[in-house]
Amino acid sequence: MNPLRRLVSQTALYGLSSVLGRFLNYLLVPLLTYSFAPAEYGVVAEFYAYLSFLAVVSTLGLETGYFRFRASGEWPPATVYGTVLACLVVVNGLCLLALALWQGPLAALLRHPEHPEYILWCAAILAFDAIGALGFARLRAEERAARFAFIKLIEIGVNVALTVLFVAIARNAHATDPNGFLGTLWDPTIGIGYVFIANLAASLLKLLFLLPQLFDGVGRFDLLLFKRLMGYSLPMVIIGLAGIINETLDRAALKYLLPNDAALNLTQLGIYSACYKLSILMSLFIQAFRYAGEPFFFNYAKQRDAREIYALVLSWFVLACVFLFLVVTLYLDLFQYFVGAPYRSGLDVVPVLLLANLLLGIYVNLSVWYKLTDRTLLGAAVSLVGAGITVGALVWWVPLLGYRGAAWAHLACYGSMVILSYMLGRRYYPVPYDLKRILGYLGLGLGLYGMNRWLIGQGWPALGAGTVCFVIFLVVAAWEVRRLIRLKT
Repeated sequence: MNPLRRLVSQTALYGLSSVLGRFLNYLLVPLLTYSFAPAEYGVVAEFYAYLSFLAVVSTLGLETGYFRFRASGEWPPATVYGTVLACLVVVNGLCLLALALWQGPLAALLRHPEHPEYILWCAAILAFDAIGALGFARLRAEERAARFAFIKLIEIGVNVALTVLFVAIARNAHATDPNGFLGTLWDPTIGIGYVFIANLAASLLKLLFLLPQLFDGVGRFDLLLFKRLMGYSLPMVIIGLAGIINETLDRAALKYLLPNDAALNLTQLGIYSACYKLSILMSLFIQAFRYAGEPFFFNYAKQRDAREIYALVLSWFVLACVFLFLVVTLYLDLFQYFVGAPYRSGLDVVPVLLLANLLLGIYVNLSVWYKLTDRTLLGAAVSLVGAGITVGALVWWVPLLGYRGAAWAHLACYGSMVILSYMLGRRYYPVPYDLKRILGYLGLGLGLYGMNRWLIGQGWPALGAGTVCFVIFLVVAAWEVRRLIRLKT
């Protein structure tokens, strides 16, 4: 099969599970934002930000290491898998034990002393997801995207179903008949914590479905391979941590950086986090591309036309991302109804966050240079520069601009990482990217967004202005698609 078609088909399958699954999960946003006050919703956003940080450490960068050494052919795939699995089980077992023992002091440190159980539940989610990530990595390496999608959809479906059961059904039943079966499922003292309970149950079920992948390879451990894996993968932890700082530090730090009292800061955090969800389409596409792209880049690296294919992939990717940027920004008046009315004051951050995520996707493509040349330490340096910009921008802009400063911090971070990674890539692994075309796609998207705002300012209805601009994009995009197809046929 044509390599681009294979990449597209794999991305589509991963995207199917991501889009359908996350769309179901996304439907929880209206449920939660209509059911809980922004301050309560802010607690969920805060804890999931912590989980994002810890998830990077718990996987030790071994997903990418698994792809790298599996493709190298130096060790049998089962040995690579067994070595990685042993590392993950030991590390995550110890972490789960430590967090369980110290849940009380940690809850107090995070200013949630009344809910130490949140720490335990999140620790278990963390451990289950870290081990499950290897099972998913194996499915990706074996190009078993259909089974990957099936398990992902089961996990997310269970999570959504249980959240609806607790928050919508059991909560209402408790209000009318607290002693009935459904009513007893709701404990008002747990409240928003039911979101964590539903997630924990779904993560456990996912792990059960992945047992065939997890058991195959148990007991195959190679000490030399372990040392090589750690040398390659540990810098990926730095890259991952820096990436999580760039992606989620804003939601973890807003309640400390905003210049208001604690209750108002949590309210602002809830508003920002809900509006952040409106950039979900871009995030889903990038996630699906990552699932398919990482094993593709490694597996195709030895082909003679690899660099030309990588360049073509980026052109296709940027054009698709501009399409998604315009879908949301041109029809934001429709997308806003996915969040409750008290959250809509933050809608102006959505275009900034979408553009920031688009730049993140470009960086994901450009990062092929350090992964294929084993310069993961240099890749870590790029991520650390981005993290430094994120921290500095948050400390500087959030007190001045509020949560809007956090959105601009994302944009500044990813923009700088794209420029730096492109420059380093030209030196260590030059790929003939069509820079003029890529900048043209970005300029087209921003120009049409600006035209849309101008038309609305002239009295056009929002839906009409958005549709006119979107049709213009589709005409130009159709021409570009024909050109890109001709380049590799």
